[in-house]
Amino acid sequence: MHTSIRHITSLYIGLFILLLTAFPGQSQVDRAQLEKFQRALQVINLAYIEEVDSEELVENAIRGMLRELDPHSVYLSAEELRRANEPLIGSFEGIGIQFNLINDTIVVVSPVPGGPSEKVGIMPGDKIVQIDGETSVGSHMNNQVVQDRLRGERGTRVDVAVSRRGTAGLLDFSITRDRIPINSLDASFMATPEIGYIKLNRFSRTTMREFREALGDLKRQGMQHLILDLNYNSGGFLDVAIDLTDQFLNRDRLIVYTEGHSAPEQRFNSTSRGEFKNGKLVVLVNEGSASASEILAGAIQDWDRGLVIGRRTFGKGLVQRPFELTDGSAIRLTTARYHTPTGRSIQKPYDEGTDQYFKDLSERLRNGELVSPENITFPDSLKYFTMHNKRVVYGGGGIMPDFFIPIDTSGVSAYHSRLVRRGILNTFGIEYTNDNRQELLAAYPTPDLFVKNFMVDNELLESLYMYSEDQGLPKIGDDEAPSNHYLSTQLKGLIARNLFDFGAYVQVTVQSDPAYRKALEALQGNIFEQMNLRF
Repeated sequence: MHTSIRHITSLYIGLFILLLTAFPGQSQVDRAQLEKFQRALQVINLAYIEEVDSEELVENAIRGMLRELDPHSVYLSAEELRRANEPLIGSFEGIGIQFNLINDTIVVVSPVPGGPSEKVGIMPGDKIVQIDGETSVGSHMNNQVVQDRLRGERGTRVDVAVSRRGTAGLLDFSITRDRIPINSLDASFMATPEIGYIKLNRFSRTTMREFREALGDLKRQGMQHLILDLNYNSGGFLDVAIDLTDQFLNRDRLIVYTEGHSAPEQRFNSTSRGEFKNGKLVVLVNEGSASASEILAGAIQDWDRGLVIGRRTFGKGLVQRPFELTDGSAIRLTTARYHTPTGRSIQKPYDEGTDQYFKDLSERLRNGELVSPENITFPDSLKYFTMHNKRVVYGGGGIMPDFFIPIDTSGVSAYHSRLVRRGILNTFGIEYTNDNRQELLAAYPTPDLFVKNFMVDNELLESLYMYSEDQGLPKIGDDEAPSNHYLSTQLKGLIARNLFDFGAYVQVTVQSDPAYRKALEALQGNIFEQMNLRF
């Protein structure tokens, strides 16, 4: 057999002992169930018609148990755990490039500044056509294959051959892999002479360092008020959410409290260490903002500290604790609920099963909730009142923003969608930038100047249409005119990304975001004074 009964039994007993150690007092019940499980495994291994993979059986059994609990309790194999932890720990080991697969070819969007690839001279637009002497071009290439071949242990070497525009033949590079940072901060810039903007994509171990650096830089540029963009931020570490929220609240304000059946109530208060306790604050959220994002948004809203603008958040109010197993795998088990300062639990219901739970967002779109707040209903039993101004807020299904911004899909035509899905818009942006890089940098040496002065004119759009037609996607008729503004913004953003970095892309594209524009309006007007918000 692939794995002995003894090995599998010891694995499960290891899990059992771990749980008994963590949660004493349940030994008699659990011992009986363990014996039942062990007996079932023995019967299957000894009597089943075919040879079975006992390790896989146990893994599936664990996954099955967790599916009966809640949507966020999960089992992760050792490899799944490693990959899941990378974004939160904030680094991985590899050669340090951002890339796209274009026509089955690895195209470097940009090398990570200070990373191994930049150090040896890899440049944006380079095409990696060989890895360790083997071709890396063709239909077999996908993102996972590229990562598997270019990532590796720190200190190991990989040889690549690069095709570079304007250079005859292939260029050979030997790259020594190193630790590559994964940033949780997508962008920070001055939106106006007094208003700063910071966008975070997760709450990871590097978040507080990145945030403090960005905040300090914005303050030196004269920032007095802040837009914190948490759109599509799916969360991360609870302690990081607490530390970040602490930046905005006066001392001894409750940020969040947690409680569970086997976890005593824990309360987390703000300290005097915050670096932005004064100044107007807007938090941007949407249906993709979850968990740690909702902790921060809920605390800001409950204490009347700032405005929450956007759409109702995801609704994840459960806390997971990791339990490591003997083979390097782990269980992330839900151990507590969290509550905002007013006592709200923002966890949405999951009693109809995991599949229905994760269909909630599509249901919101189908029910019209994403386009009109009138389609959102909260029962009076979940009504709460903010700490100072006694404004009505609701629990039981995410954070409802103070100002609702409907989703806008009117600018995205079928043609535009196909441009994006087939990678034509991205490829055109890369090739245009590579063809004009020196001229563009001479005219627009900083992202601010590019955002302010570069225009996607009709001539450039026509070039895109011609390129698209050459790629087998013709533009039919004039029915695409309404999407030109949105298409121009996306193209400008892609050029900015290829010319500078992803932060420049965000700085361009957010200009057309209605929630961002509403935030600017609120910060420049007297809404904060009218609502008696604490700033």
